[in-house]
Amino acid sequence: MSQEPHFHQDSGAVRFWVPINGELIGASVSREALHYSYRPNAKDDDPLETFTAHQREITAAVERRVAQGSLEPVMLREFDLRNTGK
Repeated sequence: MSQEPHFHQDSGAVRFWVPINGELIGASVSREALHYSYRPNAKDDDPLETFTAHQREITAAVERRVAQGSLEPVMLREFDLRNTGK
């Protein structure tokens, strides 16, 4: 399994892994969630580029979800990306 973030065309989401408590937790965030959360006025924005530019905040959202009891794979929603320090 690749540990590098990548855009998965079939699901329309960036898939990535976050180290939490010594273990890699699989997660994903949709193209739409990235677009509407970070670049709502952009045209033809690249989801992987948006993910990379905001990776710290997105990783923190996964950590919060896991702390709240979410199980792998963590699928982030727009709600999870609000108030992430953008």
